[in-house]
Amino acid sequence: MVRYLNLKSRERSEMIDITERIEEMIDNLRVASGCCDLFVMHTTAGLTVNEGADPAVKRDIISFLDRAVPHNSPYFTHAEGNAAAHVKASIMGSSLRLFIDKGKLLLGTWQAVYFCEFDGPRDRKVAIRIVTEPSV
Repeated sequence: MVRYLNLKSRERSEMIDITERIEEMIDNLRVASGCCDLFVMHTTAGLTVNEGADPAVKRDIISFLDRAVPHNSPYFTHAEGNAAAHVKASIMGSSLRLFIDKGKLLLGTWQAVYFCEFDGPRDRKVAIRIVTEPSV
């Protein structure tokens, strides 16, 4: 069964930590072990796993992407004016598969799961499918 995580971005470009909301879903379903598939349902947003302890990392990623793919580039021909957002979303990717172990996402000490907004502010949606491993 697919579930949905609804988000509201506030900036043109931002990274929103969704780790806790995914883990709440896992906890509510009482999943001990399995996989969590995430899919962003938008062409101008992405998903990534990166450091969650230092907020400077999020700022650095957004800053790098903004310099590498500027919003007002003269090379873009997409009529809506959000070509940079499409390119950044393709760089980040639209899906993730994460393991669940002992009822939690299997992440490194500093890792967090981020929804990456590149064309905000907007209402957004992430599809989530949790697959449970049978108990042995």
